Amino acid sequence: MPPYIPRPLDTSTVILPATLAPLLEHLAENTHEVWAAQRLKDGWTHGLQRDDAQKRHPCLIPYDQLPDSEKEYDRHVATEVLKAVLVLGYTIHEPA
Repeated sequence: MPPYIPRPLDTSTVILPATLAPLLEHLAENTHEVWAAQRLKDGWTHGLQRDDAQKRHPCLIPYDQLPDSEKEYDRHVATEVLKAVLVLGYTIHEPA
């Protein structure tokens, strides 16, 4: 089997409008919540340092308590999802 080579959509030309900032932040927080829920389901608990053998992780805390570096990771994921939606031809409408 040949090695897997990821081929994500090219979103390099997409610039998200500033009006999507609140949506992006909601999606970033939800990304963290989904990740944390799965970790907890898999038996992980909060720990001051990551310990895979003991299933402990320092980021098993609410999103608003995460360090900025971790929030930026979740924001990056959310940003790429929004850009992919737009590249695929969908539109995003702000709520009324």
